[in-house]
Amino acid sequence: MAVPLLMTDDEGESRPTSLVIPEGWRATQVYEAVDKTLDLPVGTTEQSLARADLKLPNDAEGNPEGYLFPATYPLGEQPTPEKLLAAMVDTARKKFHGAPIAAGAQRNALNVYQAVTIASIVQAEAATKDDMGKVARVIFNRLERGMPLQMDSTINYALGRSTLATSTQDTRIDSPYNSYQRMGLPPTPIGNPGDEAMRAAIDPTPGDWLYFVTVKPGDTRFTADYAEHQRNVDEFRSNRRSASPPAGAGAR
Repeated sequence: MAVPLLMTDDEGESRPTSLVIPEGWRATQVYEAVDKTLDLPVGTTEQSLARADLKLPNDAEGNPEGYLFPATYPLGEQPTPEKLLAAMVDTARKKFHGAPIAAGAQRNALNVYQAVTIASIVQAEAATKDDMGKVARVIFNRLERGMPLQMDSTINYALGRSTLATSTQDTRIDSPYNSYQRMGLPPTPIGNPGDEAMRAAIDPTPGDWLYFVTVKPGDTRFTADYAEHQRNVDEFRSNRRSASPPAGAGAR
């Protein structure tokens, strides 16, 4: 859920003064949070996109996914969806298109939009901040070897859900976000990454890993050996049958 910061007015009623957007939220979640915080009919914020005049990169083609930066945003005296969305995009542009991120993307033969897309996958897949650099390295290693990314997070994005229960049937869906069947990066980011994920996307941890899976909370295993990875996946599935599922299904 979004976290509205509240204050009490002169009549003793609480009203939101700021809105906290968590890292990794998708644009649809941000729209819903703005609608709820501003007490607007469902769908109002998404419909306001055409009027918001957001300063998005050309590659985004008007889609703000990835550029609704997770942070705390003051509502001000007369808040509107357009003002809040513009503040999020302006924050993202300042962070992403400054020298450190832009130079880091170029160093990895990426443009900034591609780096944001990688960061969004890292944000969705990494079980901990410590794992982000390794997840980013898996993405780079797969891209360099011409392998499909095979990330469950992209399937979840295509299906509008968040789950670890990705089936073989799911991996056959006809979608540009199906990273099991489509090569390269998805056409847009799959969420809105924070600072740590962006840093991982431009400065991935050195390693030869091609696979990873979170076997249990706090135990994510990275490997370049497929047979070893399959053993890890079997352990993950065994643990999942006997307990609640951990975060981060990983790359298969």
